[in-house]
Amino acid sequence: MPSFSIGVDLGGTNLRIAAVDSEGNLLQKLTVGAQISRGRDHVIEEMCKAIQSLSAGYKENYSLTGVGIGVPGIIEKKTGRVIKSPNLPDWLNYPVKEEIERRLQSMVILENDANSAALGEYWLGAARDAEAMIILTLGTGVGGGIVMNGDIWDGMTGMAGEFGHINIEPEGHPCNCGSRGCAEELESAAAIVRMAKEAIATGNADGLAKAARGDVEFTAKNVFNLALQGDPAAQAIFNKVGWALGILLSDLVNAFNFPIYVVGGGVASAWQAFAPALFKEVHTRSMVYAATAPPMAQETAGAASTPKQSEGLARTTTITRALLGSDAWLFGAARLPALRAQKS
Repeated sequence: MPSFSIGVDLGGTNLRIAAVDSEGNLLQKLTVGAQISRGRDHVIEEMCKAIQSLSAGYKENYSLTGVGIGVPGIIEKKTGRVIKSPNLPDWLNYPVKEEIERRLQSMVILENDANSAALGEYWLGAARDAEAMIILTLGTGVGGGIVMNGDIWDGMTGMAGEFGHINIEPEGHPCNCGSRGCAEELESAAAIVRMAKEAIATGNADGLAKAARGDVEFTAKNVFNLALQGDPAAQAIFNKVGWALGILLSDLVNAFNFPIYVVGGGVASAWQAFAPALFKEVHTRSMVYAATAPPMAQETAGAASTPKQSEGLARTTTITRALLGSDAWLFGAARLPALRAQKS
């Protein structure tokens, strides 16, 4: 009998759940409101109901391998506890894995959401066929994940891959982690909006000021659209995003020497606005990248023109956009139970 697994992406506002077979085919996907404000018991109850409902339609023809859940925050994987999560304040030191397994009577694996995205892109996306990869997820914050030898590498306690808190500007903007000038303060959607407001405050960013007045919810997308239209202040912001990403990726390339580095998350949709500055920095700051870079035409184009590692280019360092979009989180989470079963 073929097998399938359930992948769960727990966000701040939505709970997304997918049934995925062992070959990576999406069987079904659904989205429900997370309602985090109602507390962990409500969220877990609604999650389990949705998982049971989705699974019921496939159990006659498939065997269920297990459930993988991507959670924003730091996970203690051995115990299945959430150590810290800004979106889930009442989940701390709660036996989440044990509670969900009790309700579902199935194997459950908790994983950091960025690690899930890394595994999804490694399994089915931009890093497919690579021997190792790193992902940067640029959303409200900046996350990251590392995959080596077919599985997530998460360090001694499961906290590896916190690339959003690598320092870029030692005396830069204060970060919620307690440091200053972290990558998250320069490369995230929240950082883009903050930098736009700072530019408006100088009185020299008329285009940004007009957009901010005309839109109730002023977002990074507004800044990106202005950059595409040639607005100099908006372009300067994305040049700084690319500069910061270039420094971060230079450090990662020099440290890991992996074949592929993937940029995902919502901010990655602004690739064309920040990619030129990114590659300029990486060429300058990473001798490893300079020695192994692909042809320049393939660099800034992103994943669409990136050769697969299986095509004899394993000695090339590729920096590219993610391919799976938000589904990377779901596919990666769904892959977790199969990997655990292989180890058993």
